[in-house]
This record gives sequence, structure tokens and C-alpha cells, in this order.
Amino acid sequence: MKRHAPATARNSRPLADVLGKELPASGLVLEIASGSGEHAVFMASHFPALDWQPSDRESDALVSIDSWASESGLGNLRPAVEIDATQGPWPIDEADAVLCVNMVHISPWEASEGLFRGAAGILAPGAPLILYGPYFEDEVETAPSNTAFDESLRARNPAWGIRRLSRMDELAAKTGFERTARYAMPANNLTLVFRRLDT
Repeated sequence: MKRHAPATARNSRPLADVLGKELPASGLVLEIASGSGEHAVFMASHFPALDWQPSDRESDALVSIDSWASESGLGNLRPAVEIDATQGPWPIDEADAVLCVNMVHISPWEASEGLFRGAAGILAPGAPLILYGPYFEDEVETAPSNTAFDESLRARNPAWGIRRLSRMDELAAKTGFERTARYAMPANNLTLVFRRLDT
């Protein structure tokens, strides 16, 4: 059964504009936590020279992703694979980019650690790990909507919550990445680009 995520329609085009600047011209993009699968369809259609590999940890999400993919008929959109970011190794040996949209704040910190660790294992030096979602920044005033959102997330699950950008940068450094770009996005979100260092 296909799922529908309302936010996808709002952020797909702005996100695609950023990805056009940061993704390679060709190759494989692994999307972690693809959710409904709507982003995967949109991006695969928008970037026909890239192969798109969606994934998720939930079986219902995998069914939704493949339902959207089947309906789209896109030849560059691969069947969804099961990946739990907290668990390794991943069933993908290598990729040219990794994208993760709206997972970091609705998962435990261990998922972010696993995301960077897993991406480090499959990305070549210079390849991007791209994250989209809300973040707290030390020198930027927090929007009231993000404060309220963070409180609602932590009420649902104490392990969830909007992460500090400085903490993401620290995690990146520990796993062989550095942040190379920050884009302000609609609804007080950010797109962050971390690139694999040549270690």
C-alpha cells in the first residue's frame, strides 16, 4: 500500500535544486530512510542520469516505496532494500552519494552515528553525504516552530529530538567527513552536505 507524506510535496523541488549543485553527474545515490518513497520517485525522475537506491528499515515503508516505484515506471529507480541505519554492514557495497531526509530528528542518536559510519564505508573520498531536516545552530536564533516541534518529538520518544549542528559536525569529524555546505530551506529546515575526507 502506498503511503503519502504531505511534506514531500513541499520540499521536493527546493531539495532537488540543492541536489543539482551537490550530486555527481552520474552514478548511484543511496537514500537512507526513504519513508513513503515519494522523494525517491521525484528525484529519480529529476535526475535521469543517476541510479536511485531507496531504502528503509520498516517493511510497510518498503512496500510503499516499491508501489510508488512500480507506478512511476522509472528505469533508474531500483527496488527498495532494507537498511537499519543503526545496524551494519549495509547491503550496498559502494555508492556515489548518500541522501537522508528527515530521519535524524525522529530516530535515536545511534541512528545518526550509524548513518555516518555506514556512509563512510561505501563512499569514496570527496563523495557527499547529504542530510535534510531541522537543526539547532549555536549562533542562529531558533524559530519558535522548531522549539515546539522538538518538544513534541521528545514527548513522543525521549531518544528523538532536533540535533545541534555542532554535534553533527563533531560526529562527521569522528567518522572521516567534513561539512562543506549549508543551505537554508523552507519551513526552517537545512540541507547539510558532508564530504568524505581522503584518509
